[in-house]
Amino acid sequence: MTYRIGDVVEGTVTGIQPYGAFVQLDEHTQGLIHISECRSAFIRHVGDELHVGQVIKVMVLDIDQYNQKISLSRRSVLDGGQVVKSDRDNQRVDNWHHHYWTNQHLTIGFDSIATTRDAMINEALDRLKTKQR
Repeated sequence: MTYRIGDVVEGTVTGIQPYGAFVQLDEHTQGLIHISECRSAFIRHVGDELHVGQVIKVMVLDIDQYNQKISLSRRSVLDGGQVVKSDRDNQRVDNWHHHYWTNQHLTIGFDSIATTRDAMINEALDRLKTKQR
């Protein structure tokens, strides 16, 4: 059978590796679902999400023109193109240190720059003049 990019097809999981799962699309064609394409949320092991013999729907992401290897995505079919947040994103950790580039307790904003701007410009011009001598 001839497959095209974007086709949604049904296949059977034939093997699981740390980097993804192999899916048999027909008797002559096999493709690979990379671990990042199993689902939108984080998964530690492909075996937690898929098992050998499972029949799943996948989307054809890419077909290598030289060796005809097929890249598949289960995530595209499950989400319908929507982004799903990971369970880890919903967890709140209170002991994390949040870094701020400014002092969050001071609310001076840009006022301090406006008040010292003329002095900074004059200082920079003086430095340029001394370098040119």
